[in-house]
Amino acid sequence: MVAKVRLDNVDKVFPPQGDGPPVVAVENTSLSVEPKEFVSIVGPSGCGKSTILNMVAGLLDPSSGEIQIDGQTVEDRRQHFGYMFQKDLLFPWRTIRQNVALGIEVLGVAKKEALERADNILTEFGLGGFANNYPSQLSGGMRQRAALMRTLLCDRDTLLLDEPFGALDALTRSVMQEWLLSIWEQDHRTIIFITHDIEESIFLSDRVMMMSARPGRIKMELKIDLPRPRDHNILTHPHFSELKKIVLDQIYEESVKAAGVGDG
Repeated sequence: MVAKVRLDNVDKVFPPQGDGPPVVAVENTSLSVEPKEFVSIVGPSGCGKSTILNMVAGLLDPSSGEIQIDGQTVEDRRQHFGYMFQKDLLFPWRTIRQNVALGIEVLGVAKKEALERADNILTEFGLGGFANNYPSQLSGGMRQRAALMRTLLCDRDTLLLDEPFGALDALTRSVMQEWLLSIWEQDHRTIIFITHDIEESIFLSDRVMMMSARPGRIKMELKIDLPRPRDHNILTHPHFSELKKIVLDQIYEESVKAAGVGDG
């Protein structure tokens, strides 16, 4: 099977700031994500998780190495992905339906059709009653749902999600995780998901990729062999605890390195 996304020996070096040295953010990183797979990437702060996602998305170019989409090296990777950031990035002067429609309007869909499609997806996923509200009138979780709908509406078969629930409280985050899985179970789009939350990565994913401290590289991959569909009852499953310990041990070791604890 041809990988949906593949990185081969990718490096990313940022130029020096002032008199400082160049910053090696990602080094010799290789990974592959299969079609319809849900993969999470975890690692210590500053290890290059978002840099990898930005390179996959085409927002950054690698300094060396190769990135392939569906087995091909493409000039403009941006058109192949739906991308969602940690911040919802909703425009405060636009209603929720106008915000959700914006992505496909930018892609050339006529405004009337874009709004109709926004209304349909808002109704489908439980926000139809808030279509004419403004972002300031919605909770954080509702705004994130609207932002994800905007991403889904662009109809890309691969989604890049950079800590989309990172700013939410624990309860709202749990609700959003189950909501995201319910959407994924419907159409099984390929998802690459960045998170600091180890439980979140295990709960959502088919595989978890663990990164080393900077310069970041994939240190270990872990297959999440828990049954699907999942809800939060699975967090009490004994095997969930075993998987969590494996990831936690790896990330703790790399976080200690990143912090310089124990250095002479």
